[in-house]
Amino acid sequence: MSGTLSNSILSGLPSTELSSSAQAALANSSTPTAAQAAAATGTNALSQLTGNYQTFLGMLMTQLQNQDPTSPMDTNQFTTELVQFSSVEQQINTNSSLTQLIQLTQSGEMLQGSAIVGHTVAASNTDMPVQSGTGEIQFTTTAAEPVNISVYNTAGALMNSSTVNATAGANTWGWNATNGSGTTQPDGDYRVVVNTTNAAGTTTAVPFNAIGLATGVLTNGTTLELQMGSVTTAFSNVQQVLN
Repeated sequence: MSGTLSNSILSGLPSTELSSSAQAALANSSTPTAAQAAAATGTNALSQLTGNYQTFLGMLMTQLQNQDPTSPMDTNQFTTELVQFSSVEQQINTNSSLTQLIQLTQSGEMLQGSAIVGHTVAASNTDMPVQSGTGEIQFTTTAAEPVNISVYNTAGALMNSSTVNATAGANTWGWNATNGSGTTQPDGDYRVVVNTTNAAGTTTAVPFNAIGLATGVLTNGTTLELQMGSVTTAFSNVQQVLN
């Protein structure tokens, strides 16, 4: 048996280094093969590693039980196998500990983030929440100039287009949720585009923050997200808690 046995197991491939008696014993063993472990549906990286770890141990013990008495395993090779076996065990334990740490960190972040629920916030986002029939954004311009603000629904239809005379510095603009025909639109998620146009006709996008009432906090993978009605944005996009 060579030092390549554990490497072949860890890569998910069956080893060809076993003696014929060891292979026969392994075939009758209840220990799952590496191929079976790799084929299991819905397994993540950690479970695959754990399965290969168990397979490695089963094959190592089978090899020891069925080795040729006239040509026993070389001591150095056996030591190498044990070192590799220990390395896999340590990696599994480390991965498990890191998973638990991530879960605890996310729980702590969610508890801290929940303190913002019920407060009005400004978040850097392309979508504006309309809540209780009102939507609002804030933006900053370097000079007093006309600014065009367009609002679209989730289907991409233009709901409102307004030109406001912005002042140099911070500006706030609100929408009463009515379209060009005067029809009131429902509360929800609306995309906003803010632009300025210079004398040469060049259009420049103006960054803005959507203002809304924080209604919930959730996790999306490793990202903490804030809900403002039907609008969801990364918690890192929150620029200000207004009240």
